[in-house]
Parts: sequence; structure tokens; C-alpha cells
Amino acid sequence: MNNLFTESFFIGESTLTIKKALIPAAGLGIHFLPATKSMPKEMLPIIDTPVIQYVVEEAIASGIEDIIIITGRGKRAIEDYFDDSPELEMHLAKKHNTQLLKLVQDVSSLVDIHYIRQKEPNGLGDAILRAENHIGDEPFAVLLGDDIIVNDKPCTAQLIENFKKYGKSTLAVEEVPYEKLSSYGIIKGKSLTDSLYVLEDIVEKPSPEDAPSNIGTIGRYVFTPEIFDCIKKAGIGVGNEIQLTDGIRILNRSQTIYACRFKGKRFDTGNRLGYVKSVIDFALENENLREDVLEYLRKILTPAKDFSEK
Repeated sequence: MNNLFTESFFIGESTLTIKKALIPAAGLGIHFLPATKSMPKEMLPIIDTPVIQYVVEEAIASGIEDIIIITGRGKRAIEDYFDDSPELEMHLAKKHNTQLLKLVQDVSSLVDIHYIRQKEPNGLGDAILRAENHIGDEPFAVLLGDDIIVNDKPCTAQLIENFKKYGKSTLAVEEVPYEKLSSYGIIKGKSLTDSLYVLEDIVEKPSPEDAPSNIGTIGRYVFTPEIFDCIKKAGIGVGNEIQLTDGIRILNRSQTIYACRFKGKRFDTGNRLGYVKSVIDFALENENLREDVLEYLRKILTPAKDFSEK
């Protein structure tokens, strides 16, 4: 395991490390119905690897040792995926398919994973509250289960690095197109550097006309444990759900919060277009698929000659 980002740092009188990460994966997957009636959206494959594995691997590469996945009804496939598969392993062993056997066994031995059920979808803030007893009084990371972020230094590791430096909650942010501002938590921030802001305010899903900026939060966070009480105080918010954004606003009244413009390429697999883009991009990065995929794309994008006229 990569321990690069789990070194001790000093906050007040306590020496803390970030060892725990929370992955909310209890959403209904409305954008992918009817497929998600029986298949969690987090298990949708990018070629041959489900989305949630990329998220788990990012957490591990960031030094996380303990992962809590928040699931819901119909999400058992996630638990099964990261569990041992004796029948499949026995079959592969009998066939002497050692390469696939190792691939399957590696998935089940990635990291220590715990599962907590959110009984009904009630917002991201509520999902995070489900893990309060497991997290305790430690700082922790949150990685949303439908965002894949690709970079040599994982996005979560970048946030942890900032947290180690300042000892404060840190949000990952990026520029958001005008027409999509109403789909994000949008920040107002004081710029410290080209990539770091001190949070002044955050608004959940504002209309483009009312948005305080074009900088929005994406699915990566590092929090101090005080966020739990702040979410409780926030209560019901936009969409009649418990919104994490409202908890962040309350936390910001008593603690400095940083917003970090992360380095890397983000794939939002929670919507159909984002999912299709991710499949194409990952296929083009796969040396076994790249040339065949390029040839196919050239074929379908090159206008066919019209032989009807002589």
C-alpha cells in the first residue's frame, strides 16, 4: 500500500493521520434506468472494470487504509464484487488460467472495506451521517462513487496534502460550464494561489444568474469530524434532502475551509454522456484496444461516398 500521504501532522495538541475514506454509493441511478433496476450505477463497467473500483483504487493510492461504502437497497453487487469468489476462483484454477485468477483475487484483497446501508435516499449529507460512528473523531476523505479522476498524483492525495499543510477541511473544485452551474455546489472564494481558495460561501445548485462564481465542487472532499454536527444542524435543504453543501456552509462559520482546484482529468460517469466519454477515453488509452477503436471511429466519422450518382 502507498503510504506517501499517511504521515503524521500536527493540529493543535493532536497528531492525526487520514486513514479512513467514505464512498457514498446509495443513489438510485435514475439516469441509467432501466439498467439500474438490478445493477448499481457504480458497477457500470468502463471496458472491463466497474467505476467504483477506480474510486477505491484512488483512495488506496492516496494512503487510505480503511474504506466505508454507503450502500442501499439493490446494491449488494458492490459487496459481492469486492468479496472472495470461491466458485469462480476454483473454476479458473482448474482451467490453469492464472492471469485471470490473479486478477479476480487482487480485487478481493485491495483494502479493508466496510458497508453501511442508507435505508432510503435522503441526500449526500444523510449518506455521510450514516458513517459517523465508524469515523469517530478522525479527519476523513469522501470520494463520490461515480466520479473517476485520472492523474499521476490522485485527486484525493492532493487534498490530503493540503490538509496536512493547513489542518483544515478541503474541497476539490473545477470550472463549471455556465449551463451546468445549477447541477453543482458553487463556491465563492478568496484566491490564495492559482489553484487554492479560502472558502467564503457555497451555494447548492444555484441558477446560473445567481451563482457566486463558475467554480464548483466535485466528488472529492477531506473533512474534519465536526462536519457531522454541521450536517445535523443544517437539516433539510434543496430537493427536500439533507445536503452536504449546507453542512459545509455551517462548518465554514467556525473553521476555515479550503477549495483546491485539482490537477487531473475528471470523468463524470453519473450521466450517460459522461459515461460514454469515459468508455471511449479509456479504450483509447488501452494498448490492446486503441488501434481497433481508432479505426472504427475513423470509419463511422468519415462520410460515406455516395455511389448513387454517376
